[in-house]
Amino acid sequence: MRQPFSNEPDSDPKYRMETDALGPKAIPAEVYYGIHTARAIENFPVSGRPVHPRLIEAIAVVKKAAARVNGRLSLIPADVASAIEWACDKIAGGALADQFVVDALQGGAGTSTHMNVNEVVANLAIERLGGTKGDYHLVHPLDHVNRCQSTNDVYPTALRIAAIRLLRPLSDAYASLQEALQEKEREFADVLKLGRTQLMDALPMMAGQGFGAYAKAVARDRWRLYKAEERLREIHLGGTAIGTGLDAPRAYIFQVTDTLQELTGLGLARSEFPMDGTQNMDVFVEVSGLLKAAAVTLFKIAGDLRLL
Repeated sequence: MRQPFSNEPDSDPKYRMETDALGPKAIPAEVYYGIHTARAIENFPVSGRPVHPRLIEAIAVVKKAAARVNGRLSLIPADVASAIEWACDKIAGGALADQFVVDALQGGAGTSTHMNVNEVVANLAIERLGGTKGDYHLVHPLDHVNRCQSTNDVYPTALRIAAIRLLRPLSDAYASLQEALQEKEREFADVLKLGRTQLMDALPMMAGQGFGAYAKAVARDRWRLYKAEERLREIHLGGTAIGTGLDAPRAYIFQVTDTLQELTGLGLARSEFPMDGTQNMDVFVEVSGLLKAAAVTLFKIAGDLRLL
């Protein structure tokens, strides 16, 4: 539904009026988000924490890929596509972080965060084209920024990208920790100490053997986190609302994954069964569980070192 733009001379210059299915609402004139975001602020005052910036940046990259393909296929005007790409670059670079104000804990499968990004992108693009924020006939959050997309394919795709980008440096850190522990294993290979059971002195062992056991545990955590990326790289962008690709041209569905792969530099692959990625979130539960397992290992090592 298009949102009418109001910029009457006698209206309060501190606000602009936007309208959705629930009716009109005054939006502060200086903000880049719109009425859907404003509604979400009211609906979800839960944790007081914003959405992770890496997720916002990932959504912006997804939007850029979609705009590029939509422009190439003449599904949106070329100048609008260019302005959207420019806006997405700004957001992906960390600009306007204060405009992403929806609470991290929200209902609606991420729709509020998705619309927050759509609206900020649209208003940035509007200004790029010489318009005024809220002038959605120039660039519309849904008709242009969200063309051929749905929260159900955009949000999980962006979440996968954000997870990969956050996991890679963690995996590198684990590799460094593993090497450091292995070095200690060699350094203390000839140092005799007592092992302990329930804090009581037990059988003798080499100090290096203890560090070797730590290195083995860290290596397993590192490998599990590394292998999880294989499942994170499978995306269903182009599946739209339920994974059938309804309302998205076939050319868009195939090109958008290739374009997103180029923009991210990640080995992303189009899911052969997009409905799977739409309705099943087990990969994120897997990653969460692996992070917890890795944390337990670190907690164990830290506790042992403290006691020693």
